[in-house]
Amino acid sequence: MNPAEKTGDFETRPNLTYCTHDSVALAGDLYLPKGAGPFPALVGVHGGGWVQGVRGQFQHWGRYFAARGTALFAISYRFATAKQKTFPHAVQDVLAAIQYVRGNAKSLNLAPDRIGVFGHSAGGNLGALAALGGRSLLIANGYPQDQFAKESTEVKVFAGVYGVYDVAQMWQKYNAQSPLQNNIGWFMGAPLPENRQLYFDGSPINYATVTNNKIAVHLSVGTEDDLVDRGAQTDAFLLALKQAGFFVRTTILQGAPHYWGSDPIDEPGSFSGFLAPRLMRFLAEKL
Repeated sequence: MNPAEKTGDFETRPNLTYCTHDSVALAGDLYLPKGAGPFPALVGVHGGGWVQGVRGQFQHWGRYFAARGTALFAISYRFATAKQKTFPHAVQDVLAAIQYVRGNAKSLNLAPDRIGVFGHSAGGNLGALAALGGRSLLIANGYPQDQFAKESTEVKVFAGVYGVYDVAQMWQKYNAQSPLQNNIGWFMGAPLPENRQLYFDGSPINYATVTNNKIAVHLSVGTEDDLVDRGAQTDAFLLALKQAGFFVRTTILQGAPHYWGSDPIDEPGSFSGFLAPRLMRFLAEKL
C-alpha cells in the first residue's frame, strides 16, 4: 500500500461525467475522503500544452490529498487542434467541473464553500482563468443548459504548478521554436498579431486585480524549467498578485525542470514529494 493511503480512508470514483459540452461528454476521476466531513475539494486540471494530456496525471496527488482529508476531482477537458480553438471553451469545462462538485457537495460529503483549483502547466493557465476570470463576460455562463449551471463558480484557492499565466509571452516562445505548430495559437484560435485583445483575455495575469484578491494562491515552479519561462510566467504573475493584495505563497524547487508534477510523491528525491507537504500546509490554512 502506498504510504499516503495509510494516513486515512478514501475511495476512488473513476469516470464520472460532469457535463456534456457541444456533444462532447467530459469526465473526471474523484478521489474522495471517508469520514465525518464535510471535506474541502480541489478540481485538478492536467497539463499537455492545450492539445493533449490525461487526467491520470493526478493519480498520485488524488490519493495523497484524499488520504489527508481533501477531495480531488481530476478532470478531462477539450483539446485544441489546428482547426478547432478551445478558448474560452476549455476554461468553461473547468467551470462546469467546479459547479458539478458544488452541486453534488451534499451527497458526496463535501463542503460547497471550500472548493479550489489545482492546475499544472497548460492546466495552470485554464485553472487560473477559471479561478480569477470565471466571472468575466467572455468566459462566464457559456453553457446555461448544464445541470448545475446555476451553481456558483467561485473558489477559495488556486494552486498552480509551472503554469502559463501570460499566453502572449508563451506564443512568442512557441513561435520562435516551432512556428508551424504553435499550441497557443491553436488554443486561442488566432495568432497573437491578429488579435492581441484575445491574448489579453486569455492571460490569468490580467485578472490579478484587487477585486479578485479574496482568492488565495500558491505557485510552484522549478529553477530549471526548460519549457515555461519562470521569470516571464510564475515570477511575473507572483508580482502582479502581490501588487493586487492577494495572499500568495510560493514553492521554488531547486533544479526542477518541467513535467515533474505527475511523479510519485513518495519516491525518494521526488519534486512532487518536496512540494506536497508545503502545499498541504497552504490548503490547511486557506481551503
